[in-house]
Amino acid sequence: MKKTFLSFTLLVLTTLFYSCSTKVDLYADYKDIPVIYGLLDATQDTNFIRINRAFSGSNENPINANEIALIADSCNYPGKLDARIYRYSKAPSSFSDYVVEDSLVLDTMTIHDKQEGVFYSPSQKVYYSVTNQSNQNWAFFKTNTSNKNYKYKLVVLKGNETISSETGLVGGESFGIMVNQIFFTSMETDKQENVYFRLADNAVVYDLMMQFNYQEKRGSQLIDKEVHWSLGTKSKDEMTYDDVTGFPYFSCSRNALFNYLSSAIGSDTINVERYIGDFVIYLSAGGDELYNYIQVNSPSEGFSQTIPDYTNIKGGYGVFSSRIHINKIVKLMGNTERELYNKPWGFKQQ
Repeated sequence: MKKTFLSFTLLVLTTLFYSCSTKVDLYADYKDIPVIYGLLDATQDTNFIRINRAFSGSNENPINANEIALIADSCNYPGKLDARIYRYSKAPSSFSDYVVEDSLVLDTMTIHDKQEGVFYSPSQKVYYSVTNQSNQNWAFFKTNTSNKNYKYKLVVLKGNETISSETGLVGGESFGIMVNQIFFTSMETDKQENVYFRLADNAVVYDLMMQFNYQEKRGSQLIDKEVHWSLGTKSKDEMTYDDVTGFPYFSCSRNALFNYLSSAIGSDTINVERYIGDFVIYLSAGGDELYNYIQVNSPSEGFSQTIPDYTNIKGGYGVFSSRIHINKIVKLMGNTERELYNKPWGFKQQ
């Protein structure tokens, strides 16, 4: 069953899907509903988690929802809740059992760069992982070992209530982009260039983006420019795998770079020199909980939302999962560079 409510979220998840079966009065009597969004990333120095409460008006005082959204206390719990992340590992004596190895306390901080919008700004409270010299973030999240042997559990104490969730950690030392160079040409419109990579531990969804950096010189001014495009988002089961190596890959049209540059530059070729910069591949991987959340929720606009059918927060709503972002600078093959120099776009060797 679904309930309609108003909430303030930190994360902008790419796509949310939902269906509605039961409507509830928007201004029903107030009920405290924890809403948690957190995506662990082992490559980051600090992980942030949003812990909020849903809010509504009341029948006695049905003030405008937009007014409520501008009040920080409507979204935040007062003070600081007891929130921790526990790391579980598989017990050596019984590989099917997990035991608590370590924990991280979550502290609160206020950030002051939120842009104006439906909800209060510019300040907002977030929870973050606290580490010290003996318990560094990278060590706690085991970035130098296989993530398959660990689970991470979020526990939030709110009075007599316990809100919890757990996730595996996406990443692992084998996760990586396999290509070192890439080929583009405007003359092969029907051929594909493949970008191979190694799967990440505990990841079920992947997203890949390409970015070509270049510079423009107009007079004495040098301006950084870029064109970038996405190769899409695919689940592990939707990926294509190489018949020989078994590596998954994303495919891109070999004329893509020239098409995007043609659109970006157009006829702007007078009194300008351009220089080739880095070509970067960005690859992201997400955990099972995040993928499920995206699949079963649909886009919402403004402040009116619907509690999703899927949540992995016990005692609340939202999602606690993991993601990781990596990138690699790859070389454009010589034929590609030569063709760029021959185009009437002003590309020159430095």
